[in-house]
Amino acid sequence: MHCLVTGATGYLGGRLVPRLLAAGHRVRCLVRDPRKLRDVPWAGQVEVVRGDVLDPASLEAAVRDVDVVHYLVHSLSDPDFADADRRAAENTARAAADAGVRRIVYLGGLHPPGVALSPHLASRRQVGEVFLRGPVPAVVLQAAVVIGSGSASFEMLRYLTERLPVMVTPRWVRNRVQPIAVRDVLRYLVDAVGLPADVNRAFDIGGPDVLTYLDMMLRYARVAGLRRRRVLPVPVLTPHLSAHWVNLVTPVPRSIASPLIESLVHEVVCREHDIETYLPGENTGYDRAVALALAKVRDADVETRWSGASVPGAPADPLPTDPEWSGGSSYVDVRERRTAASPERLWQVVEGIGGEHGWYSFPLAWAVRGWLDRLVGGVGLRRGRRDPRRLHVGEALDFWRVEELDRGRLLRLRAEMRVPGLAWLELRVAAADGGSVYRQRAVFVPRGLAGHVYWWLVWPFHGVVFGGMARNIANEAELTSEFRKS
Repeated sequence: MHCLVTGATGYLGGRLVPRLLAAGHRVRCLVRDPRKLRDVPWAGQVEVVRGDVLDPASLEAAVRDVDVVHYLVHSLSDPDFADADRRAAENTARAAADAGVRRIVYLGGLHPPGVALSPHLASRRQVGEVFLRGPVPAVVLQAAVVIGSGSASFEMLRYLTERLPVMVTPRWVRNRVQPIAVRDVLRYLVDAVGLPADVNRAFDIGGPDVLTYLDMMLRYARVAGLRRRRVLPVPVLTPHLSAHWVNLVTPVPRSIASPLIESLVHEVVCREHDIETYLPGENTGYDRAVALALAKVRDADVETRWSGASVPGAPADPLPTDPEWSGGSSYVDVRERRTAASPERLWQVVEGIGGEHGWYSFPLAWAVRGWLDRLVGGVGLRRGRRDPRRLHVGEALDFWRVEELDRGRLLRLRAEMRVPGLAWLELRVAAADGGSVYRQRAVFVPRGLAGHVYWWLVWPFHGVVFGGMARNIANEAELTSEFRKS
């Protein structure tokens, strides 16, 4: 089959593509910024087209000669996300029909019948209904909590359990949930390609275990080898307050935690298991799914992460990056250091920056900036990094996103923290006689008066933060080089 994958830069899309390829299918990826797929291992095996599901013209070209469309797009950033999701689904259904597509496969959310759903869950149900009413046969897979390394659901569960030996729990943690391992979700997404042409319906999908969210946390602790967690029920902790709590305790920001929690306010359990008739197979148990996810985290082998997708409120597209940073006034902080370390060794330090390695200067200042960002609903500094040694364009790095990567020479990061303007941090490595040169440039394009005030308020700290960062990166490269020689 010839498959079009929308959302290929996201958590599930980035895992689905290589599995479709392994199954022998041809794959085309529709993305707004093709550079985000430039460094993925399977980049050379797929066709990448620029486009947007909200742009009918780009969709028309993307679905041409396609047999199956995998629709893995869900809006979080648009204030009117429900309308945007509906229009995107209608555009896709219409373009697929005009192009003679055989099937649409959509992953939505598991939801109970006859209750008022949260806005995000209602929007996912609406998208599924758009596809099922359309002229192209559709398979709508409905899942609850997805357990897999790097998923937002798993990260929320993991950090809440690991960081809170005594847990203050709201009432919703006693609602029943039917989690499913990410490997089983991907199996269904791949195998749905071969379903009979007359199948046009929704399927509930889940693992073999039905648990409360509290059970999930307690069993996670047991699988992870943690001491038994103590639980203190608090009836006043609403989903809204819970999202703030998750924002403070875990790397998952409030903008993403809120729809995750809202989907757990009601019981989310499979009402039917008809998928087993069409796509039989033994699904992974909860404990096994947790153990597999933890092993991936421990071995730094996380394939994709929730943070790989654009964060609500962050700039969606790269802006001009010429030396003058055109498009308005800008402030620039430039630092340069010569070092006896080789360019190769210096680059290893640069590409390994962030996450557990930190930012090589004034850790308290970075931590405080991260906490302030979390308090105002930003992503904060705890997203870390997917791989401890290598980066690729488009992935998250703490509260930055990799905008450009010329391995061995340039790393450009775009800020996704909450600031009154746009900010970049650029790190360059060049060869020099007897060693190398490290060049560092921080750029801030202010938005309104608040942006200018913000820059001058933080300017006194630049000497310590950015100056120390340049100095310590160069020193780290030299120290490691000397250690290896000895």
